[in-house]
Amino acid sequence: MFVRLLGVSRDIHLMIAQRLDVVGVGGAGPVAFFLRLARTQLHGAALRRDQCRAHPSIVSFPGQQVPAEHGKTLTLTDIASGWTETAPVLFREQGLLMNVLGKIQRSLPMPLLGLDTDNDTVFMNETVQGWCAARNIAFTRSRPYRKNDQAWIEQKNGAIVRKMVGYRRYEGSDAAAILSELYAASRLYVNMFQPSFKLIEKTRVGAKVTKRYHGPATPCQRLMADTRVSKGTRSMLAALQAKLDPIALLAKMRTCQQQLIDIAASGYSVVGANTDKKLEEFLAGLKDAWQEGIIRSSAKPSRTYRTRVDPFEASAPELENLFENALGQTSRDLFERLCAENPGSYTTQQFRTFQRRHKRWRADRADAMILGSPRPLLSMATA
Repeated sequence: MFVRLLGVSRDIHLMIAQRLDVVGVGGAGPVAFFLRLARTQLHGAALRRDQCRAHPSIVSFPGQQVPAEHGKTLTLTDIASGWTETAPVLFREQGLLMNVLGKIQRSLPMPLLGLDTDNDTVFMNETVQGWCAARNIAFTRSRPYRKNDQAWIEQKNGAIVRKMVGYRRYEGSDAAAILSELYAASRLYVNMFQPSFKLIEKTRVGAKVTKRYHGPATPCQRLMADTRVSKGTRSMLAALQAKLDPIALLAKMRTCQQQLIDIAASGYSVVGANTDKKLEEFLAGLKDAWQEGIIRSSAKPSRTYRTRVDPFEASAPELENLFENALGQTSRDLFERLCAENPGSYTTQQFRTFQRRHKRWRADRADAMILGSPRPLLSMATA
């Protein structure tokens, strides 16, 4: 379902796209050939109103080792409703990508009418374009050197994939199986129960930008409120939402996330391990979950080593005495005093390291006073 642009706006978009096709996509080879064949996609408010037009993207999980093969995720989002589907991809191979795209298409609650991709070679090839042509799916691409054309899918990559799965390294069929279980639960949780705002308009007056948004709604609510969606689809979505338990979905997601952390840290399979908690235990632990910090796998692996030599390691006892005898002074005053007592030993560039040590010491001292069980003082192995 396409939305026509008004005359002037349409001509401007076509003129820019044609110029970029000629100037921006040069060279020879199969990629350049398919770039010239693929039409550039619509942009702006018209694209935001288009239903059943999806943006796909590939998200990688290389960790800190890029060269070797690693797991990936194919993300696809509908522009109008925000309905988002994710699926694991073991390899960047066209045939495998088509199988995953077919699986995602069958799971969508509405027919897929358009596919708007970036200029990645995994999409710019005969296999993908032939797959779209055989299913009457309009295939378009973003404009060269305009990375914001894919803003909708990049937003979902950060808000859904990275927040759930994180930046750790996942490889092998075991990790892909866990990712598949995680995405099976998260697609229902995100699309049925997680509301989001959608932009209505954005106006600029001088340097001030004003944005207006629709009220928060889930992708399911947007589809059910859209008159272009059939009554059968609305009934199916209502029945599906009525029988789903968001707490059970969240518990399943947490279990899969913990399995991913374990397999990324240990390197061996944990599929089939009995890590599922009873729903009552999960509910009882939610009230205290905030005290344990981040309970999802989105954070980057914590660093347990120093990147530089600690300039204050040799003077740790002296620093502890300094902190004890000057409780009311600031870190700046104490650092200046330390430099005056040890001329030539420290530089101003080391003040931030000193400040972090002072902050950690005060936190340890506060724990000792309140809880009565102090941690090792001045343990700055990861500062």
